[in-house]
Amino acid sequence: MKFSGVRHPPLYPGKTVTTPKIIAYLSPMCPWARGVVHFLESNKYEFDYRDVSRDADAFKEMVTKSGQYSSPCVEIDGHMLADVGGDEVEAFMRQQGHVQ
Repeated sequence: MKFSGVRHPPLYPGKTVTTPKIIAYLSPMCPWARGVVHFLESNKYEFDYRDVSRDADAFKEMVTKSGQYSSPCVEIDGHMLADVGGDEVEAFMRQQGHVQ
């Protein structure tokens, strides 16, 4: 499932800002997953939502990439954030310059 939204204006005028590729490995009943989705949707980021509670292949992929059996895990531009909530995703996105 893919969510999309409007892109942010550049943080630094004159510099190109890339749109991060985001894959969110989530279980819909998990409160931390709701925090991740809330952060991504409220900031209008496009992301692939992979429901690890219903999709065995997505679960296996998450475990292989993260080394974790717990969700949520969020992959941003190839960097895996394992067993995180919305606050940790926001902090990483700020560190990478994707959030003002």
